[in-house]
Amino acid sequence: MNLAKPTHAGYFFGQSVTTLAERLRAGSLTSVELTQAALDSIERLNPLLNAFVQVDAPIALAQARRADELLAQGQDLGPLQGIPVAVKDNIDTFDYVTTYGSAHFEGFKPNADALCVQRLREAGAVIVGKTLTHEFAYGPTGDRSLQGAARNPWDARCITGGSSAGSAAAVASGMVPLALGTDTGGSIRIPAALCGVVGFKPSFASVPLEGVFPLSSSLDHVGPIANSVEDARLLFEVIAGRACVSQANPRPLRVGWITTGSFGPVDAEVDRQAYQAAQQLFGDTLQETAELAPLAGGMKDTLLVLQRAEAFDVHAERMQDAPHKFEQEVRERLELSREVRGWQYIRAQAGQEQYKAAMARLFERYDFLVSPSVPVTATEVDAREVRVGEQDIDVRGAVLSYTSAWNLTGLPAISLPVGQVRGMPVGLQVIGPAGADDRLLQVLAKLFVRGQAARTNPVAV
Repeated sequence: MNLAKPTHAGYFFGQSVTTLAERLRAGSLTSVELTQAALDSIERLNPLLNAFVQVDAPIALAQARRADELLAQGQDLGPLQGIPVAVKDNIDTFDYVTTYGSAHFEGFKPNADALCVQRLREAGAVIVGKTLTHEFAYGPTGDRSLQGAARNPWDARCITGGSSAGSAAAVASGMVPLALGTDTGGSIRIPAALCGVVGFKPSFASVPLEGVFPLSSSLDHVGPIANSVEDARLLFEVIAGRACVSQANPRPLRVGWITTGSFGPVDAEVDRQAYQAAQQLFGDTLQETAELAPLAGGMKDTLLVLQRAEAFDVHAERMQDAPHKFEQEVRERLELSREVRGWQYIRAQAGQEQYKAAMARLFERYDFLVSPSVPVTATEVDAREVRVGEQDIDVRGAVLSYTSAWNLTGLPAISLPVGQVRGMPVGLQVIGPAGADDRLLQVLAKLFVRGQAARTNPVAV
């Protein structure tokens, strides 16, 4: 399942942050050189991919020089010191324009960093620029933004997925080795899957949301996009403000493959590719579970009510005063959001707690659940229908179908690149129980390297 090199590839394609960090400390590489490599890759590739919406070379290089100076003085701030990192454009940065992908905030510069960005700076990371977000992060395709559409590095005619569109394209193409994204219904995992990188949505509230523009307060998450699980873990530890705790568990894993079709139609080749990868990763510990299918419809409806009500709350005044400034598709979604009644929202809140309890019971029998991350490969930019089997289905609903349940229930979930179908990347999603972020990352870091699943049978980690 080794991924080939994308059509559009930069310096950091497939590079390990751990290796880069070792070279920085050995003196064979400087942060200034790494940052210049990122800037050069962005200059070459961004006109094709539109991943970055704001880059300021003097700001980035000043950060890099400071990282080098501190290392030279013996001040080691951790493995991200001197490493270029991209930040999604719905996350505040005091020194970069932050538009949230919308004409409402064109040219806006926040007064302060988001807490997750502040933690990155304290760890010595170099914030190299801001990446395209679907407007206000309210869309899973990444092609509706003040700055246009992000483009897939494997085929620039195709979407990256969204809403963390530019962050996934930036890492997948090798413009940077790490990026921050946000995820309210799949917005880290969807573009990670469609672009062929690792995307991790932590447990709800594991990473602080201060300074992140809200979409839906009960569903929003911040997390890493990276070349490998290990790199994702390094970035997660920094933004979560803590080190992952090693958790020994000598018994074999119990892994449930979510019965095909439980959350909607799946392209047969995508499903086959994801299932084969799951078998290689988990061996005979993998068993089918049909328990999600009866819950899927209710989970989708519950999330939709919560998201719509909370999104409209954020944008009610803008919808009243300047609706014309919204991109048309986003405005139409907000017009639908206006219709949610108070009793429906209260009922959805109760339903959310019931589904969390149901998942807690299910995870008494499983360590992880697995499925395709996205049931299709990347569609063309602006496409809104996709053929799956004998049906034409809505692109936005399709790409969200296997990810959004884990925002509703707040569970940690990660998308792993597991090869290609028809030349485009496929992702395998692995979901853990609430609060099991550390174990999920540690187990998969042992079992999975980029483009290759190492089979161990039985799996005991």
